[in-house]
Amino acid sequence: MALSPKEIEILSLVALGYSDKEIGVKLKMAYGTVRTHINKLILKLNARNRANAILIYKLCCKDWLEEYYETYNNSLDGRRILSN
Repeated sequence: MALSPKEIEILSLVALGYSDKEIGVKLKMAYGTVRTHINKLILKLNARNRANAILIYKLCCKDWLEEYYETYNNSLDGRRILSN
């Protein structure tokens, strides 16, 4: 179940609400490459879908999302996801 650092970063952005296209722009990769990474990590985690993959990985790695939340907190506020 070992995910690559890039797969972990992509899964983190998915968990934070980024679309595949937004992830591609943020990480400077093609949309198809983002989809490939997501599909591979879903298979590695034996998940049914991306939401299930997030849950499985969070249960395995309790403090996983906190570091990425801090890293991308400002950009999330810029998208007005956390405001209101």
